[in-house]
Amino acid sequence: MDVVVAGNTEQQASGGVRTLAIDIGGTRLKGSVLDEAGQMSGEPARVDTPLRDPDAVVEALVKLVEPLGAFDRVSVGFPGVVIRGCIRTAPNLGTPEWKGYPLAARLAERFGRPVRVLNDGSVQGLGVISGEGLECVITLGTGVGFALFHSGKLAPHLELGQHPVKDDKTYDQYLGNAALRDIGKKKWNKRVERVIALLQTLSTYDTLYIGGGNAKAITCELPGNVRITANAAGITGGIHLWDDRVDETYF
Repeated sequence: MDVVVAGNTEQQASGGVRTLAIDIGGTRLKGSVLDEAGQMSGEPARVDTPLRDPDAVVEALVKLVEPLGAFDRVSVGFPGVVIRGCIRTAPNLGTPEWKGYPLAARLAERFGRPVRVLNDGSVQGLGVISGEGLECVITLGTGVGFALFHSGKLAPHLELGQHPVKDDKTYDQYLGNAALRDIGKKKWNKRVERVIALLQTLSTYDTLYIGGGNAKAITCELPGNVRITANAAGITGGIHLWDDRVDETYF
């Protein structure tokens, strides 16, 4: 069920529904208002993520979006497991207070609009998939996000980043920001190649999309069914939290 508070103006007499799309990352918070077609009016607003507690992140988001103009609903991509608007895990946000935090409800209270929250890898995928066959999405940033879609529909979430991949390292440890910094781009790209092959075996995807801030560091040759996606998809995918690509039971 969507979290709604007084003040919802989603049904507009003119101009269409405007969606505030927010991307919560382990390093930065980003936000932009999307028009009815899912287009951004300009570059997303950005601010560093306050790694203190959930309420600090909410307040930072309120300040971030103040200059962005009016909106009718809110879509949020979050780096962890989200169950009906509540956070279950937040491995890259640094504090245990996230467990059980009612993020959708808190943001609805502060913004006065309906809010939907979904894993950030899923939101990224919603912004790039074709809707054909089995499509896999990974995001490379502070950690590793993951989503799987079948015929355009989001599959149940798998927190791949917390699973072991090699030598007791999780995907987050193997391909995250710290790994890229510690081992350098050349060795990191070798790891990217290994993970692409592993995911092909694991999911037998038709297409793999790679996004996130570190996708730009990929220099290795990619198979024909693997595509690098624009990082902006983590924002623009927010429009699809309100259509039939995602079952409403997620919210």
